Amino acid sequence: MPRTKLIVGNWKMFTSAASGKTLATAIATGVTNDRVRVAVCPPFPYLAQIGEVLRGSRVALGAQNMYPVTEGAFTGEISPAMLLDVGCKYVITGHSERRHGLGETDEFINQKVCAAIEAGLHVILCVGETLEEREEQRAKDVLRHQLALGLDGFDPINIAQLTIAYEPVWAIGTGKTATPALAQEAHAYVRHRFTKAFGLDAADHLVIQYGGSVKPENVAELLHQPDVDGALVGGASLKADLFLGIIRSAA
Repeated sequence: MPRTKLIVGNWKMFTSAASGKTLATAIATGVTNDRVRVAVCPPFPYLAQIGEVLRGSRVALGAQNMYPVTEGAFTGEISPAMLLDVGCKYVITGHSERRHGLGETDEFINQKVCAAIEAGLHVILCVGETLEEREEQRAKDVLRHQLALGLDGFDPINIAQLTIAYEPVWAIGTGKTATPALAQEAHAYVRHRFTKAFGLDAADHLVIQYGGSVKPENVAELLHQPDVDGALVGGASLKADLFLGIIRSAA
């Protein structure tokens, strides 16, 4: 079945209030059709301000992380309800920088997935192998493990609220990109595992993004692959012309 492409910009720990609003304005102005779904995920301090800039546009607001509890004594954390309150539609979970840099476990990521979906957010669950795991021929084992634990308890009735982002860790911020054939192989495997766990209909509806040094010059060939349904974009999402170029390629 045809799946609408989803392009998401992950701004990570970049931008200021001023530069973020300028960037968001340029992106919102440049997205002029609905053939592709688009979202940006600014740093937490700027979510409300960027949300105001995006209001009424074709670009949705997303967050880079959340804590899986509605409220409580969790100093420094952000709840799903707070994200919804400032206008977020999307939230990223399981990004490799949080898995490998901050020690987040699959079980903790699963709590986030469940809490976000229950709250009404659209979850982008990131999965992917490191260079060492790929060289040891363990990439599929890693994907199987991350999907099984990260989606424990997921109800396929909520498939419209879930996106999987395949991000080979070795390609994030390195300038290296998986070949289209390698990306397709990984995406097809993710869909295969999802089919076994949740059925063919849910797997057919599942949007699977590629993340890993996505640029305007490589995105068209990646998105041409049958199981690649969009892109989770890092560095290139910080420059409006590059990000809009990726969106145009997806359209």
